[in-house]
Amino acid sequence: MTNRLSRLLETRDWLLADGATGTNLFNMGLMAGDAPEFWNVNETAKIKALYKGAVDAGSDIFLTNTFGGNAARLKLHDGQDRVFELNKAGAEIAREVADASGRSVVVAGSVGPTGEIMEPMGTLTYSSAVEMFHAQAEGLKAGGADVLWVETISAPEEYKAAAEAALLAGMAWCGTMSFDTAGRTMMGLTSQGMSDMVEKLDHGPLAYGANCGVGASDLLRTILGFAAQGAETPLIAKGNAGIPKYVDGHIHYDGTPELMANYAVLARNSGATIIGGCCGTTPDHLVKMRAALEETPKGPRPTLDQITSALGGFSSATDGTSDDEPVSTRRGNRRRRPT
Repeated sequence: MTNRLSRLLETRDWLLADGATGTNLFNMGLMAGDAPEFWNVNETAKIKALYKGAVDAGSDIFLTNTFGGNAARLKLHDGQDRVFELNKAGAEIAREVADASGRSVVVAGSVGPTGEIMEPMGTLTYSSAVEMFHAQAEGLKAGGADVLWVETISAPEEYKAAAEAALLAGMAWCGTMSFDTAGRTMMGLTSQGMSDMVEKLDHGPLAYGANCGVGASDLLRTILGFAAQGAETPLIAKGNAGIPKYVDGHIHYDGTPELMANYAVLARNSGATIIGGCCGTTPDHLVKMRAALEETPKGPRPTLDQITSALGGFSSATDGTSDDEPVSTRRGNRRRRPT
């Protein structure tokens, strides 16, 4: 499926993705517990400003405000019958911003997890997950999204369901999972396990990788794990801007623009082609990241010591791929919304 992103990947050594959605919307007045997707129709000027902030900062790819735009999540706000409307609206505003930029900018239709636990541990069936993701994909496609961007997934079955939904919608896609303590997703998948899964998909992603998680250092260790598998599919790194801290009643991330600039260069050197930020990443961070990628020649793959020296320590001793690493005992699959 030839599209704007595949063409950019053929001609560029790296691409800058966007930063946070939630963090920036909270700064615009979104209240905790509200559904951001409703702003696609109720606060269109603010959503346009969100998108434009990323594009003006130099992003080659930016995500639509549709992370929770599936029926299961929207049902929490009595919006389960508005899936097509809200996703289409979010993509339409994005298309307008991208087309007005004067350069080739990719609109990536954000598709987050359902928030439900899949069988056999939960009640969500594979076919139901495909149906929900497909409904969301059709709205994003109608609104003008170039690709689907599946993100913050923990369960391999849910990732596969999103891949099938993309195929049903006739859309190319990218997909990231979130790796937490000890380098595993909440459902126990390692970077090696994800790489193996991606290579076996009938409708594989244009790029895959990791987003969110527990910090930029841990995320880059995961990227190194992907790169070690030798796959030719481009890798995605979307790390948080530091570590969250609760200050004066609000969550703040301590990663400075300078730290994220170092992270961006290290991400590229670790093997990532698409580099962006997740929670806490603002346009100010993106400006510094873009400048660092443009001005710093590509270097050798960094060591773990070089990563921790630049970005801080890891949250665990290993990345989850060694034979003696215990499988996570956590069983939840309700991924929080990236901020």
